[in-house]
Amino acid sequence: MQLFYAPDLEPPYHTLDEEESKHCIRVLRLGVGGRLHLTDGRGNLYEAEITDADPRRCTVRIVATHAEFEKMPYALTMGVAPTKNPDRFEWFLEKATEVGVTEVVPLETAHSERRTFKAQRSEKVITAAMKQSLKAYRPTLHELTPLREFVARPFAGRSFIAHCAAARSQGGKAFLASALRPGEPVRILIGPEGDFSAEEIDFALAHGFGEITLGPQRLRTETAALTAVIMAATVNGPLLCGE
Repeated sequence: MQLFYAPDLEPPYHTLDEEESKHCIRVLRLGVGGRLHLTDGRGNLYEAEITDADPRRCTVRIVATHAEFEKMPYALTMGVAPTKNPDRFEWFLEKATEVGVTEVVPLETAHSERRTFKAQRSEKVITAAMKQSLKAYRPTLHELTPLREFVARPFAGRSFIAHCAAARSQGGKAFLASALRPGEPVRILIGPEGDFSAEEIDFALAHGFGEITLGPQRLRTETAALTAVIMAATVNGPLLCGE
């Protein structure tokens, strides 16, 4: 199945942009009557038939709609400090999109090695991963957000902070996979390569975040973030096999 992204799609007809039209007609060699699938990234999977095979403005007619296609049974928000090497953060975005994530919030922290975040390329990475993994839900990528601002936001679910320092709460750190409960909204904080500061950890704990560990290994930021995503997906059901 070939999946095309059309965020502004309004049935019954839709015209692909020039890049998507060229891919459809020139690369896939589809013509009038050919079938393809589209998504608006909001859970709708559309089956469509080509009515005009123009390689610059390919027009399709929607013939079937599947709402809430493969909707995740949980909501996962990841707050992650962007890595010094942009490629590593983009790798996380790609893999997290494949596995399943609702929102990603790049965090500005005390030890952050990147103080700016340009989302344009990262948005393209997310879109490509969504299409490649045949998903109808596109994760939301937010702007760079100060940690304290993100922590203080109201959240209808449970919140966790992963860090490498000694436990600061009486209950100690919980293993994330054991702490998660199926079906619940969750947000998880993953710090920069220099970890969160003591003050940031205390601030999160004061706002209801639970301390967690991802295991005994010391992980890179992007590896830790993806590990958390995979744990959440596993707790909520078996992962689908890829092609």
